[in-house]
Formats: sequence, structure tokens, C-alpha cells
Amino acid sequence: MIQPLKLLSLLAPVAGGSAVLAWRYRETRTPVTVRKILIPPLGMSTGFLMFVSPAMRIPWAWAAGAFLFGALVLSIPLARSSTLERKGEVVLMRRSSGFVLILLGLLALRLALHEWVGEVLPPRQTASLFFVLAFGMILRWRMGMYRAYRRLTDEAEAKAPREMGA
Repeated sequence: MIQPLKLLSLLAPVAGGSAVLAWRYRETRTPVTVRKILIPPLGMSTGFLMFVSPAMRIPWAWAAGAFLFGALVLSIPLARSSTLERKGEVVLMRRSSGFVLILLGLLALRLALHEWVGEVLPPRQTASLFFVLAFGMILRWRMGMYRAYRRLTDEAEAKAPREMGA
């Protein structure tokens, strides 16, 4: 029989992944704004308060490794499947048919890694490690989106005076 905590640790990522899929679908139907790009990593950053508790702490080297793995490896598929495009006066996220597959692949990788790391570390430190990994992934992905958004809006602003004056 599966222990309740083990079952929860398996179901939580599936629920989170489902929520991300629903959010991502909605995101492609509404204009992208700076606020919508930056709020997720800012909101997520409050999770670092977990490290106030000694039981949640991990060595700095582990945190750096997890952050870098998320930022340099796991963020790449998300960034490549997140294309912004200008439609009239607004910026929209272009739908990517591969995003669902990428998200499911990341979820499978996360579950496999979680099982492996969970054999070595206590559950709280495993959670801390995966939080830092996810933060690195989301931060780099969102910063890339922000730069793409600024490029699109800056180009539109640069063209606007010429079009009006012509």
C-alpha cells in the first residue's frame, strides 16, 4: 500500500502540471504584459522563506547546482516553446503544440529525479532542492520572455513616430 505522504508527493506535481497547462492555454488568449511576465517569479521568490526553518536548509553548493541545472538546462525547452508575437497594439504568446509534450517531459523528469533524490535526502531537503531548481528554470524563462517583450514593444514605439509623421 502507498503511504499517504508518498501519494501526495506524486499527485502534487500532476496537479501542478495540470494547473500550468490550464494557465498556459489561457495565457495564449490574453495579451501579455510586463506584470504577467514578472509576477510569477516574484511570487515564487517568497518561497525562499522556507529556508528560515533549519530542517529545510540545503548546502549552498547543492542550491547553486539545482539553480544552475534549472536555469541552464530545464528552462531551454520552455523558452523555445514560448514565442511572443505582436498583433496590432498587443503582444500575445503564440501557442506551441510542443508545449504540452515539453511540460509532460519535464514532469516525468521531475518525478524520476524526485524519486532518486528522495532516496538520498530527507523529504524537506528534497523539497528545498526542487524548489530552487524550479525557481532557476522559471526565472530564466521569464527573463527571456521579458527581453522578448521589451524588444517587441520597443520596436513598435520606434516605428510609431515615423508612421504618424509620414
